[in-house]
Amino acid sequence: MPDPTRRPSIARRLALVLVLLFAGGGIAVAVAALAYGRAAADRSYDQLLIGAANQIAAATTLRDGRVGVDIPLSAFELLALAPDDRVTYAVLGPEGELLTGYDNVLPPATEQTFFRGTIDGEPARFAVAKRRFAERAFSGTVRAIVGQTTQARTALTREITQNALILVGAVALLMAALAILAVRAGLKPLRRIEEGLMSRTPRDLTPIDLAVPREVGGLVDAINRFMGRLDRQIDTMKVLIADASHQLRTPVAAIRAQAELAAEETDPRRRAQIVERIHRRSINLSRLTDQLLSHAMIIHRAEATAPEKLDLRRVAMRAVDEMDQDPALQGSSILLELPEEPVPATGDALSLSEACKNLIGNALRHGLPPVSVRVGPTPGGAEIAVRDEGPGPPEGEWADAGRRFASRSGVSAGSAGLGLAIVHSVAQAHGGALSFRRPPEGGFEAAISIRTPEEGAP
Repeated sequence: MPDPTRRPSIARRLALVLVLLFAGGGIAVAVAALAYGRAAADRSYDQLLIGAANQIAAATTLRDGRVGVDIPLSAFELLALAPDDRVTYAVLGPEGELLTGYDNVLPPATEQTFFRGTIDGEPARFAVAKRRFAERAFSGTVRAIVGQTTQARTALTREITQNALILVGAVALLMAALAILAVRAGLKPLRRIEEGLMSRTPRDLTPIDLAVPREVGGLVDAINRFMGRLDRQIDTMKVLIADASHQLRTPVAAIRAQAELAAEETDPRRRAQIVERIHRRSINLSRLTDQLLSHAMIIHRAEATAPEKLDLRRVAMRAVDEMDQDPALQGSSILLELPEEPVPATGDALSLSEACKNLIGNALRHGLPPVSVRVGPTPGGAEIAVRDEGPGPPEGEWADAGRRFASRSGVSAGSAGLGLAIVHSVAQAHGGALSFRRPPEGGFEAAISIRTPEEGAP
């Protein structure tokens, strides 16, 4: 038996899935928060940069055909909001020549308002503002470029990301707590089912009657179906035990008594008569035992064996062949009436063969020869019929013929009274019925009907 402590845990699996989801979500949120923080910091400080560049560009004038720049202090006051960052600037003429400022400022390769670069090896962000002149003495575009290192941007990005992660972490903890409660609540119906089953007695196989969610309803239905099958199997064993106890006691006691008489008898002729009676009762006891076991097997196979598509002609041929090999029926004539085309049906070949054999045996013992076995289709399916030339039982006894050990089912010293009961059980298991009739040409016919397979079966 597996160790319960090593069984997979649904709660543990759900917890692992939730942890992975939260971890993946946390990573995604962290990446998104970092990107958002960087974009927000860039937007904020880019406004300062472009503002300073616009002020420098606005302060650019023409004097005697030459460009002059009066750098306004207010431009750098805006950038002083980031006191730890270094600032640089340059004003470039139409040809890219340096008009004023620092020569460490490289113009962008394309027409960009913002671009990234370095200031003495330190990462920096630059903004470009343009001013166009169209005078006789000077014509062209002057570019004012202002750069600033990114320490303040990085600090703002880190602060925004940290705040976002703190908020996300708090929400994640709350979601984890809610998830744990949800998992426990979701698994509670399984706990109720476990408690309900553990509190039952071993004999209680009634269906589980608990209010459970729809997702667990399928499990409950499956358990109920299993317990129903188990209950029927137990009933089958009870029937077998009861039948064996009831039916075997008398013939066994009779054989024992006859054996004791034979042991004490000194007259050889009377002893031979007693031995003959013992032999006949032994044959009957063997037949009874076979029928008891056959009946239990039929009931068990009805629950445990999946139906298969088959040809009833093969079932009939198998039954007749096995009856021909029975030493007790040597010399009996059994005719087969089979159509040329297959007779399809759905069921258990072994059970149907046993039913056919019981119909044949019943006809041989209680009817008149010849006995014929006929297979053919019917409007509602197919049937196996066994006919003999005898009159058969009165019609008033037909309804009771399929009951176990019925007084009008052939129960006698030479019959166990289970043959037609077996046929009746097989017919019920195959969705059909055991029926009797007297054909117009005379005699008596017993038939078992079964359902046909679905469209397209072979």
